[in-house]
Amino acid sequence: MVRSVFVRLVPALLVCCVAAMAAAQTAPTTVRLAFIDPLSGLMGPVGDNGLHSWQFVAEIANRDNWAPGVRFEIVPFDNKLSPQESLNDLKAAIDQDIHYVVQGNGTSVARALIGGISKNNERNPGKEVVFLNYAAVDPDLTNGECTFWHFRWDANSDMKMEGLTSYIAKQKDVHRVYLINQDYAFGHQVQKAAREDLARKRPDVEIVGDDLHPLAKVTDFSQYVAKMKAANADTVITGNWGSDLSLLIKAARDAGLTANFYTYYAGTTGVPTQMGAAGAERVRVIAYWSQNLEKFPGEVLVKEFKARNKDDFYVLATYNALHGLADAIRKAGSVEPVRVAYALEGLQFHSYNGDIEVRASDHQVEQPLYIFSWQKVDGKRVKYDQEDTGYGWRLEEAIPAAAVTLPTTCQMQRPPRPN
Repeated sequence: MVRSVFVRLVPALLVCCVAAMAAAQTAPTTVRLAFIDPLSGLMGPVGDNGLHSWQFVAEIANRDNWAPGVRFEIVPFDNKLSPQESLNDLKAAIDQDIHYVVQGNGTSVARALIGGISKNNERNPGKEVVFLNYAAVDPDLTNGECTFWHFRWDANSDMKMEGLTSYIAKQKDVHRVYLINQDYAFGHQVQKAAREDLARKRPDVEIVGDDLHPLAKVTDFSQYVAKMKAANADTVITGNWGSDLSLLIKAARDAGLTANFYTYYAGTTGVPTQMGAAGAERVRVIAYWSQNLEKFPGEVLVKEFKARNKDDFYVLATYNALHGLADAIRKAGSVEPVRVAYALEGLQFHSYNGDIEVRASDHQVEQPLYIFSWQKVDGKRVKYDQEDTGYGWRLEEAIPAAAVTLPTTCQMQRPPRPN
């Protein structure tokens, strides 16, 4: 009797064991990415949009099986725009065995993360971390401060200024320029590049004002706008982002400033609402993408994100970075950071903004840039608005990647290539 029961149980147990082994073999590997950006404070709304964008793209990647056998998960950390808090978040992520970090808001934060990641990777071989930078654009990060572990998916500030000033050089109404930027490394780079590029391309243009202000501290920009009016500026160039741009635009609107604005980040959270109708025809932005890019094939991204988050999808670098990471994982046949980083070098693919290449020499992504102007929705060239304003971005000029590709001083130190 006992033997017969045993005989019946053995085949059943074998079936269960085989099924369990098969399930284990087919279970996806989860690649977690630590999102380290501000989710509170004045810059919190920009960070929220970035987080939702990363989560949205991760869902698409998992649904469409971008990297077979791999599932992506975004783990958020609120760094409060603090470099020290970011290092604490990095340690927490490493303690959770997370090997990929994404960040974009604030060069000071990016610089701190690069330093922390480099130290970790040197001290803990086999537990390396790769940094996917989607918006911190100080050019030094892919020049003298470049590292093997850092990949930038946005154009750096010098590349953007190269494209922006080439466009400005052709505008006959630009004579008196006022510069205003945030008082930290990125703002200083924008200031420096604007002065140098304008002197080279439009030596007749006069710089009538040049202000630096604290990052994410100013709540009323009326004093700066008063100086612009007193200087009779016809053009304002700024790299400001987040609340520092939305509040600047608000102050300019309230004071009736008629100068044209040339910006890096007028399409980011909060700024479109402040511009509204007052910004039409007068605000321009240089960017690598817009929802109204001609022949835009990614309408599903805009529509699905809007329906889900009641917000605008504008950070295409989240899509490109995760697309590139998935491609590199497939190419490497591994999720190990060193193998994936090597696979990222020189990677090329086509995205919604054009052809993308990860330059191997410094890990700076090369891609087309575009000049857009703020215009009323017309259903043709301006099909999608932002923040339900009835206004959106119209393409004015496409700039090929080659026209904004700049030389690098990077001397990359690489770890041994895995066999």
